[in-house]
Amino acid sequence: MASIFSKIVAGEIPCYKVYEDEKTLAFLDINPESKGHTLVIPKVEVDKIYELSDEDYHALWATVKKVAARMEEVSGRRTLMKVIGTDVPHAHVHLMPYDETWEYGRTLKLTEDEFNEIAGKLAF
Repeated sequence: MASIFSKIVAGEIPCYKVYEDEKTLAFLDINPESKGHTLVIPKVEVDKIYELSDEDYHALWATVKKVAARMEEVSGRRTLMKVIGTDVPHAHVHLMPYDETWEYGRTLKLTEDEFNEIAGKLAF
């Protein structure tokens, strides 16, 4: 059964896209821990990052690097990076602009307009 992320890649579920290339996709987390919380995923569905082929593994981390740099440019803040591997069975990396009010596990409630504004600022 396809993961929710594979359904996003296939266009079956909408997302707030920040970046896409032939091997990866980056989009806003709909349950963000901070404004701009972004997920970077490989388009191929594997459960764990270390199960990716070398080519897909390197493509994922190249996208993480691009998106994190863009996030810092836009937010003016350091970017937090998390790899948890238990919430969705599809390899992914969390990127979040850090601020002093950040709390692990806290979820912000944002409006669709706020998501669209943030995605528009981060997109490239």
